[in-house]
Amino acid sequence: MTIKQTALVLALLFGLFAGSLSAPAQQPAKAPLIGILSDETPSLGAKSFEPFAQGLQDLGWVEGQNLKIERRYSEGNNKILPKLAAEVVQLQPDVILAIGTPAAQAAKTATQTIPIVFARAADPVGLGLVPSLARPGGNLTGLSLQNFDIDAKRLEVLVTAVPDAKRVGVLWDPSFRTVGLKEVEGAARSLNLELLPAEVRGPDEFERAVGAMLEKGAGALYVLGAGIFLEHLQQLVDLTVKVRVPAMFYRREFVEAGGLMSYAASVHDMHRRAAAYIDKILKGAKPADLSVEQPTKFELVINLKTAKALGLTIPHTLLGRADDVIE
Repeated sequence: MTIKQTALVLALLFGLFAGSLSAPAQQPAKAPLIGILSDETPSLGAKSFEPFAQGLQDLGWVEGQNLKIERRYSEGNNKILPKLAAEVVQLQPDVILAIGTPAAQAAKTATQTIPIVFARAADPVGLGLVPSLARPGGNLTGLSLQNFDIDAKRLEVLVTAVPDAKRVGVLWDPSFRTVGLKEVEGAARSLNLELLPAEVRGPDEFERAVGAMLEKGAGALYVLGAGIFLEHLQQLVDLTVKVRVPAMFYRREFVEAGGLMSYAASVHDMHRRAAAYIDKILKGAKPADLSVEQPTKFELVINLKTAKALGLTIPHTLLGRADDVIE
């Protein structure tokens, strides 16, 4: 190599080196953060998270790769949700996923600026989460559990399974203000059923309440949604089997734990669909512009093993309607 060629090579190398010094370093994109606020237990929440994670993955989001997630669970104790919501807001997430009506209410109180997607909110308009399903406005949107016919359909399924039940006990927690007896009472009248409601505020009252309803002639039990029942799911299920009362629950997890039956909007489907809201918001959409969705998929789950333990024969017509039969 001649002196002239060597000088040219050195000049080129110097230019490349100088350019690398002057060019700004390429910074990796910051992974967005989702804050999850849930009224569930961690174990139940982990199960609920699976369809949500699958929905995110289908849209190109994977936790630990291009997405970060922080979780807070109230374990059925709604009193601590405001504190947990404040913790989530302090993390300054890009979006909050609020699972359950109480969690959505706590998130709404905690922030009016961070986008919030709620899943399985009982009555978003009636409870003041959004002014309208079509035009939610503000920083909240998501998926509603609201279906005005659900109580009638649950009672219809229950009395089809237990046709001799003319009196139905209703187990409910009056402190859980997102559900009440009004809709159930209307459905019962249309089916010529007498309701025997019993209030409970803690698991130590389950046995007393159920026993009192049975003494009054209840032939079946209807359990209204509440955090206290979800938190003590196994205790309640075991009690219904012990006293041999056919029971209708509001989530399939009760049936998987040994309860007789449930008819409800698919929580798994709802959590999977919540991922689409998260995706849109992370890509720039505003919650105010995303209408609230109502349930589209419902599922009837029946536990045949429990039916046999109760001495109950489930009609073939009802089994044919079931989405899942546990044997």
